[in-house]
Amino acid sequence: MIKIIVCGAAGRMGKRIIACADDEAGLEITGAVEWSGHPDLGMDAGELSGCGNISVPLTDDLAAVIERGDVVVDFTSPESSLSNAAIAAKNNKSLVVGTTGLLPEDETLLEETVRGIACVFSPNMSVGVNLLFKLVEEVAATLGEEYDIEIIEAHHRLKKDAPSGTAAKLARCAAAGRDRDLADIAVYGREGMVGERPRGEIGIHAVRAGDIVGEHTVLFSTSGERIELVHRAHSRDTFARGALRAARFTANAAPGFYNMQDVLKSR
Repeated sequence: MIKIIVCGAAGRMGKRIIACADDEAGLEITGAVEWSGHPDLGMDAGELSGCGNISVPLTDDLAAVIERGDVVVDFTSPESSLSNAAIAAKNNKSLVVGTTGLLPEDETLLEETVRGIACVFSPNMSVGVNLLFKLVEEVAATLGEEYDIEIIEAHHRLKKDAPSGTAAKLARCAAAGRDRDLADIAVYGREGMVGERPRGEIGIHAVRAGDIVGEHTVLFSTSGERIELVHRAHSRDTFARGALRAARFTANAAPGFYNMQDVLKSR
């Protein structure tokens, strides 16, 4: 039995992770953590997630419950994720981080913090999206700069960061396919008299509306034709199931800083 502590347990993703874990054999939720002052502190995490009482109260202190788990699954904020990573590493617990909005320097700090434990970090835990990462790099390399690249992502109105971590990763994959540094060629939205589009530019655009779970389109276009690679998430369960798959992986993996490509290859 793999024992899991969920950080961000009362959030949209945290609730689905708890509910999905309740359906999967070999997994047990043994801890549920939220920010200090959260209105649901003390309530049962299973009740909050809609899967019934699991006798795991929501707490604001990861350190107090860390010994109850084998793996910490974190979907919080960049600052909280880094703090939780330090606690997991100190207590030799495996870690899965699906938080978006981490800056490159945050990712570097995360990798340094988790040395000595197994950690999977990915801005998107969906199996389909992680296949898309690979495809985008291959297509960008094959088509070359004759094809313009535009990335459009759409999410619900409550999402706080933009562009999404997934869109940023897709842009990095496209840039890598062309052997370019994304920082040198990225354009985030356009407004006003921006002039003709220069060759090699990668455009990244964010849409926020309603209850859209997550949509990502990578458009490759040249004179005469257009290719689009599209992923649409119909439910947050696709991310939750991926996070649980990553948790199973880290529970048995050697210490290291992994991504979802590593998790998918392990099957």
